[in-house]
Amino acid sequence: MKYFRSRREFLFEAGGGLSGLALAQLLAQDGLLAAEGACAANPTGPTPFTPKAPHFPARAKAVISLFMSGGVSHVDTFDPKPALHKYAGQPLTGKGEIIVRQGNPGPLMPSPFTFQRHGENGIEVSEIFPHLAGKVDELAILRSVYGKSNDHVQAHYELATGVIRMGYPSVGSWVTYGLGSENQNLPAFVVIYDAHGGPFGGPANWSAGFMPAAYQGTVFRASDVPIVDLKPPASVTPAEQRARLDLLNKLNEMDARKYPGNSELAARISSYELAYRMQGCAPEAVDVNRESAATRKLYGLDSPITEPFGRQCLMARRLVERGVRFVQLYHGGLGDQNTDTWDAHTNVKENHSRHAAESDKPIAALLTDLKARGLLDTTLVVWQGEFGRMPISQRGVGRDHNPGAMSIWMAGARIQGGQVIGASDEFGYKAEQQPISIHDLHATILHLLGMDHTRLTYFFQGRQMRLTDVYGELIPQITNA
Repeated sequence: MKYFRSRREFLFEAGGGLSGLALAQLLAQDGLLAAEGACAANPTGPTPFTPKAPHFPARAKAVISLFMSGGVSHVDTFDPKPALHKYAGQPLTGKGEIIVRQGNPGPLMPSPFTFQRHGENGIEVSEIFPHLAGKVDELAILRSVYGKSNDHVQAHYELATGVIRMGYPSVGSWVTYGLGSENQNLPAFVVIYDAHGGPFGGPANWSAGFMPAAYQGTVFRASDVPIVDLKPPASVTPAEQRARLDLLNKLNEMDARKYPGNSELAARISSYELAYRMQGCAPEAVDVNRESAATRKLYGLDSPITEPFGRQCLMARRLVERGVRFVQLYHGGLGDQNTDTWDAHTNVKENHSRHAAESDKPIAALLTDLKARGLLDTTLVVWQGEFGRMPISQRGVGRDHNPGAMSIWMAGARIQGGQVIGASDEFGYKAEQQPISIHDLHATILHLLGMDHTRLTYFFQGRQMRLTDVYGELIPQITNA
């Protein structure tokens, strides 16, 4: 007697297979049957990172995303508000119900930092970013970005995936799915997070979501051993390792022929081969000690304050130089939330002074270095956090979360620098002039990489999914330049 191992086998074999034929016909009519080979609609296959042509000529071929985890206060960095000084100590009124994350809203609080004008257009930048201020003519500063959540985790997910819930592909996954990689010996999507720990929300920030696992980010550490467990045991020779990998691939390929629609298996085969190739390429790619003493000093590797993030930025430059498509850096990690991230609930002056000192020089160095090497025109650099902060005080000298307005800047990719786009209201509470949603930001990033956000889709749960869902408008000052 034969025992069916699954419901699928039962349906296809019961009644001489007639029920299976009927089921296949119904699935085909509804557009739910996998395309032949399973790779035609959603290309994964054994080499998911083979370079793919963009929809139209691209202005950038790589992205470096600088994520300041914890929520940078826009009114203390890139969005000065004189009204906060004029009405200091008065309640915030005329804006409807004031919603704060931790309760007990205080009065309007001026910035403890001074702002000065820089660059050809006299753009005001906070004193805590002296090095970035010198690069303001390279920056397009968006002062009217807004999000949906005042919770760290959900806001991280929105910036990372366009959705405040976990389970969706990250921007890096969409980019590598759409364009592949220019280096088959390194991951297409690399994540390097803070020495203090990972960001709010953890790996879901670089997940491939419902896409094949091959498109998720690969985590590197900014340390002497950037990739854990990459080297094989000393007792295993290269020939033995190659033989083991070949046998594993044969077994996987047998399973792939039996279940051709299993994209996860194809991704697994690809990841094994990539890991094998990385053993020879990755250590060199992230070895910042190969750089000149002048370059290491430029990034601040000679100072214990700037060295950790300076190392991350220098690694990012080395990776995009070698064809990595998307590099995600995090500054701020979950060691002590109040001190190790930009989450300035208790004292914005103390918190932001510390983190700006750690990141200002390395970021300016990254822009300088990319430009000197001819990489800035083909690399998009995005500086962002998960939300801004309130214009009112918390606990006297801190600020609570504010998704209603935040500042984000973009550079490279032949973007016109030295410009300010949009504006928040007089207090910095809400985005007011040319509000820019996260979907708008994502649509613009994809456009600079040569992809139409409405055409970059992945079939899932009966519909063509996209990074921007059914939303997203291009930022004209960025895309029309």
